[in-house]
Parts: sequence; structure tokens; C-alpha cells
Amino acid sequence: MTKATYSHLREHLAEVWDAVEETQEPIILQRRGHEDLAMLPAAELAGLMETAHLLRSPKNAARLMAALARSDARDVEPTTLQEFRASLSAHAAD
Repeated sequence: MTKATYSHLREHLAEVWDAVEETQEPIILQRRGHEDLAMLPAAELAGLMETAHLLRSPKNAARLMAALARSDARDVEPTTLQEFRASLSAHAAD
């Protein structure tokens, strides 16, 4: 992970901003006598917060991990969006 000092950031804010935007990678900002902070794209922060929310429930986390395992194992045949919607409609009718 890239790091930048407060002084560097003050002198090169636009360049640092552009780098974060282009790479979508956070930059750790360091200032003497202060806690490090991170600069990252807002969409990335939103995604991290949503992931944390989804994993907060142990039951939901287990379901998500099971789904990832099935995906990694490629045990499930891919479906189209229309097929997926049809299966949801069929389950809703039950």
C-alpha cells in the first residue's frame, strides 16, 4: 500500500487524488504526532462498509461463504438473468 506524508499531500493533492482515482487503491496518509489516515475512492469505502454489514451476521456470513465455495468449485451451472428471475418467481409462488 502506498504511503504519503502530510507535507507531500499538501504540495501534491491533485496528483495523489488522481493516483487514488486511477488505481482504485488507498493511500495511507502520515502526519507526525497523528494517527495514520487512508484516502480511498468513496465507492470502494461504500463497498467495504456493505461487505462488513453483510458479514456481521454469522448466519449470513456462512451463507455467503457457502455461495463462494460453490462458485469456486464450479458445481453450479451458470444461468441467464431471465432464468434466475424465473426461479425466484417460482420460489415466491411456493
